[in-house]
Amino acid sequence: MTGPWAALRNARYAAPACVERIASGPGAEAAARRCLILARGGIAATVGYFQSSRARPEEIVEANRAVAALLAGAGPGVYLSVKAPPLRFDSARLRHVAEGGLALTFDAHAEKDADRTLAAAADLLDEFPGTGFALPARWRRSAADGARFRDGSARIRIVKGEWADPGGDVADVAANYVELAASLAGRGAPVAVATHDPDLAERALALLLEAGTPCELEQLRGLPSRRTAAVARRLGVPVRVYVPFGPGWWPYALDKALARPYLPAWMIRDRLGRP
Repeated sequence: MTGPWAALRNARYAAPACVERIASGPGAEAAARRCLILARGGIAATVGYFQSSRARPEEIVEANRAVAALLAGAGPGVYLSVKAPPLRFDSARLRHVAEGGLALTFDAHAEKDADRTLAAAADLLDEFPGTGFALPARWRRSAADGARFRDGSARIRIVKGEWADPGGDVADVAANYVELAASLAGRGAPVAVATHDPDLAERALALLLEAGTPCELEQLRGLPSRRTAAVARRLGVPVRVYVPFGPGWWPYALDKALARPYLPAWMIRDRLGRP
């Protein structure tokens, strides 16, 4: 394909890499400051490091350790969200990150990485209670993964999922999201409902609450959250905010914004409280 549309397409995919070269994402100090501000307002935080495209595993470990050290006095409510593939699923590196003092929750990545990510979480659980992982609703395998960990102590974060199922996503991601919440309802370990869809949040949280499962609403900082936060308040559920930092954050955020042309309208509707 040639011509102006091809040029626009190429510019769209080149933009995140350009941003990485010229703009530095928020650092550990800024992220820790934001987490402490949230804590003073009664809101827990998950802090997640976004590495540069050229980062070595040792750099990623040190960045996670640095933010953990800054948040050492923030209380037990702060979690560290870790990406296992850039650390090559190395148990020594992951253990070193966990020794920083913050409980770890593993982010979901491509479906091909799921087995090794879940194994990494399971390996750390006995030594580091509170370790958890994300469960993507778009994957067909997630029902079995949820059942496998349902009665254990791992913290589970239900997400719609960024990475597609290579065998084809489930037919209805929202319906599967609710089914996953229903299948986890009744467990004793916490479940985080990570969505900015107020209807989906209410349905999932209501199932967990009715079964007595400890749960919370998790929101990504920067995305519209007024309507979902209102649902959490009405249900009496705590809110957690995912605070990203690191040199890879702005490229990632730009890439997702370019993939969501509806985002400005979504933000306006959220501000106005409209569906």
